[in-house]
Order: sequence, then C-alpha cells, then structure tokens
Amino acid sequence: MLTHLNYLPKHVLGLHAVGEITNTDYEKALEPLLDEHIKQNGKINFLLVLETDIKDFDAGAWCGNIGIGFKYFTKWNKLAMVTDKEGIREFSHLFKYILPGRYKGYTLEELDEAVKWIAEK
Repeated sequence: MLTHLNYLPKHVLGLHAVGEITNTDYEKALEPLLDEHIKQNGKINFLLVLETDIKDFDAGAWCGNIGIGFKYFTKWNKLAMVTDKEGIREFSHLFKYILPGRYKGYTLEELDEAVKWIAEK
C-alpha cells in the first residue's frame, strides 16, 4: 500500500510504502500525485519511505516503477529512498545512473536527514 506523505513542503512529493505493492498502487496512488506535482512545480522532488520487503512488490509494481521513471524522465530533480532494506537501497541506487537529477539513499533512522536534503531548493 502506498500512502501520501502530506507533511512535506509543497515542492516535495512523498510516499510511504508498506505491505504488498502492486502496479495498481502506482497507477492509482502515484501517477495522479506526480501529474499534479509536475503541474505545480515543474520538476519532481520525490521521497519514498519504504518499509516492506522486495518480495512484497509484484512483477507489475516493478514494471510500474520503471515505467513511471521513464514516463517522467525529464522531470526528475531529486529522489530520496529511505529504507532499512539494503538490497532495495542498493538496487534503487541504480536510478542515479538512469534518471536525470540527483539520488540519495537513506536508512529509516536517517529520515529527518532525507527530508532536509530533499526539501533543499
């Protein structure tokens, strides 16, 4: 399940992922938020707090994740991944080589630091 983090500054979009994540979650929860965020800000500053295992992502979710990355390819400014799952953090680290913009990975203990970095203009 993806939950919108509505406590972040307006120029930052954030989601909290827990439990099973499906492609439908991306289509219904993330894409409308991204579209609105781009209309308001032009670029994407995205914080993902991930508290689920990689096995909880169905195949469609991984495809949705990649699809969204490319759909908004020129819009990425900053991406912060916050998770204690080192494997996911390392896999997601590949985004910095694929997507434009800046990427940083953080542990859950470093959430405040991640919010500070993603909120910097």
